[in-house]
Amino acid sequence: MQAKELKREDLNIQYEVTVSAIDIDRHVDDRLKEVGKTMKMAGFRPGKVPLDILKKRYGKAVMGEVLEMAVNEASAKVIQDNNLRPALQPKIEVKEFDDGKDLVYTMAIELLPDFKVMDLKSVKIEKPVAKVEKKTIDEALERIAKSNRETEPVTEDRASKKGDILVIDFHGRTAKDNKPHPGMHAHDSQLELGSGQFIPGFEDQLTGKKVGDKVEVKVTFPEAYHAAELAGQDAIFDTEVKAILQAKATEINDDFAKKLGLDNEQALRDIIEKQIQSEYDGLSRQKVKRALLDTLDDAHDFDIPAGMKDLEYQNILMQVKMERQSELVDGELKLSSEEEEELHAIAERRVRLGLVLSEVGRANNVQITDQEMQRAVINEAQRYPGQEAQVFEYYRKNRQALEALRAPVFEDKVVDFILELASVTDKTVSVEDLSREEEEESYLEKKKGKKADAKPKAEKKKA
Repeated sequence: MQAKELKREDLNIQYEVTVSAIDIDRHVDDRLKEVGKTMKMAGFRPGKVPLDILKKRYGKAVMGEVLEMAVNEASAKVIQDNNLRPALQPKIEVKEFDDGKDLVYTMAIELLPDFKVMDLKSVKIEKPVAKVEKKTIDEALERIAKSNRETEPVTEDRASKKGDILVIDFHGRTAKDNKPHPGMHAHDSQLELGSGQFIPGFEDQLTGKKVGDKVEVKVTFPEAYHAAELAGQDAIFDTEVKAILQAKATEINDDFAKKLGLDNEQALRDIIEKQIQSEYDGLSRQKVKRALLDTLDDAHDFDIPAGMKDLEYQNILMQVKMERQSELVDGELKLSSEEEEELHAIAERRVRLGLVLSEVGRANNVQITDQEMQRAVINEAQRYPGQEAQVFEYYRKNRQALEALRAPVFEDKVVDFILELASVTDKTVSVEDLSREEEEESYLEKKKGKKADAKPKAEKKKA
């Protein structure tokens, strides 16, 4: 095998590689010997067919496989011999090949950039933190009490009012064709008036009714209704009020906590506080991670592989298309030149930060353990209740999906490594400030050197 460098420009390098006809024949012989081990042919015992006969009969059949093998082997040797670090798979173009002749092909490689990572110990970051207030715990307790409240029948002879819980039967049909549809009927369904559970207007028409009343409820399904065949349709529900219930006052005390399986009220409060604090800590983690990535982005400025940027841009574009389905024209999303420029800037930032984090992880031997990957798969499976077994099986069989799951685990582990070296100081903020910042800006969307208000509209809601 011979390799000749044709040109080198920025992060791109191109070689002309020649694999001799002798090497090609060797690969053909090796492959045919493998095939011959199980080959059956009249006049020969299994696995004993002579090589020259195999070559005459099957030589051309294995040639495609052999050429791929020869190209892969030669390309890997060129990369190794020249200490290259490809950013993506090399682009191969065959120039010359014929039976009995050398194989000549060009190999275009886009290289990973060489850059120096900043002194991570010099990183200084403020971490916004918030503590759980007593009123927040009280409000959470009220919500829990409301969802676990008991009801009792209204004994007085009166009409229904806001806050009452009606027990109803209803049978619905579309006004246009007078036909029922799945999900438009129910028996002994409970509906709290004023809760907004049902289609707008439904609860209003049942207010002021008594037990035994039969009401023809007329409503219009919202345009964005989840069942497309009913979206925007006028409908009629023949409804019978079977009972009027009212919620019994729920006192939050030790007895209430025991109904939920806890020892006392304080134990319930402790659990709620811990859960809310965990949510706050998650927001703080996102803020400090974003601040770290902003710092890394500001401190590093180097050329990135165009191929990696293009791939990331296409990924972002696909995500934006999914978010803006209503704006597609013939399946395509029409972006302004400003939007395209901003999405390209986002792609460039992501790739550059990815390279920096990857280099930090490589230089410091950051590894992902089997236990960490198992935990990541379990967390992913928990997002699909009832389908956990299918999720586990999917990742077991799909190596590419497992690697995609590994990437964010590796990123977070590298971030944690950097934060251990950096100077991180806590800054107490209100819960409103902690949450508001998260709504306004996302570290994946912020462009280098620009503020959150310069983000493309297509990406703002992701924050």
